Amino acid sequence: MKKLLQGLERFQSGYFDEHRQLFEQLSHGQKPRILFITCSDSRIDPNLITQAEVGELFVIRNAGNIIPAYGATNGGEAASIEYAINALGIEQVIICGHSHCGAMKGLLKLQSLADEMPLVYNWLKQAEATRRLVKDNYQELEGEELIEVTVAENVLNQLSNLQTYPIIRSRLHQGKLSLHGWIFRIETGEVLAYDPILHDFVPPQRSIPLSNFFLGR
Repeated sequence: MKKLLQGLERFQSGYFDEHRQLFEQLSHGQKPRILFITCSDSRIDPNLITQAEVGELFVIRNAGNIIPAYGATNGGEAASIEYAINALGIEQVIICGHSHCGAMKGLLKLQSLADEMPLVYNWLKQAEATRRLVKDNYQELEGEELIEVTVAENVLNQLSNLQTYPIIRSRLHQGKLSLHGWIFRIETGEVLAYDPILHDFVPPQRSIPLSNFFLGR
């Protein structure tokens, strides 16, 4: 806690003073350009890896960057998505998974979580499509290789879930929204983006948005 308090002091006397005009503008309202959905993992910092300014990203974070299908729950994810698109007019959405994801490791041994962490178990069940897809199609993989493919498939499944939201489907149909699937590799700092033509994750500058593609694969 002492370190955090010292950080607050440095922020107020340093960064805030240098960007006082920006914070004055932000006090009158927010106009983020991108909805960034990622994991709660402490090793992921959306503003840091994108070098975005304060106020540029509208962020949703939870264990495993999971987006329950529309109507599956009444949680904060659905409300935040609706607000971001409808009220803030955001036109770009990124779902970003990451290497060595603890949530994906837990998903692969889901049943063992039921007794010790029932809330985690119930949450990760929202990613059952990912678990089943990996179980049925990647039986030859294990270890980090299995985690890596689970992370990738989960990003794609959450993008599919995102498309079940009426506001998302409507904006996609109008050509007013672009969806992006990213993976952040902690050990290298590299970010890869899903390319629906190549069916692979590639450097972002080579990828294209998923706006006009059905993610059924």
